Amino acid sequence: MPKIVAVGVVTSAKTSKTRRVEIPRTVKSRKYGKYIRQKTVCYVHDENNESALGDTVEIIESRPLSKTKRWQLTKVVSKGNVIDIAALRENAGADKK
Repeated sequence: MPKIVAVGVVTSAKTSKTRRVEIPRTVKSRKYGKYIRQKTVCYVHDENNESALGDTVEIIESRPLSKTKRWQLTKVVSKGNVIDIAALRENAGADKK
């Protein structure tokens, strides 16, 4: 059986070799007929820690690697540009002094 390949965005890179990836999708409501935005959360094994917060990544289904990890990182499609707001505020406060 072929393995599932998906593309999503890294939303957490706090742990070593593990990334939290959200895969957005739209689902049509049976009751109202309108489209609703939903997301699927996957925990991905990133052996070389090559992805970061905000990156768009391609992942593939794998055997269970831990209690929650069932996916492996294939490649980083594009790098994200996440802005650290706390660092910006700290620098802005230092400039005023």
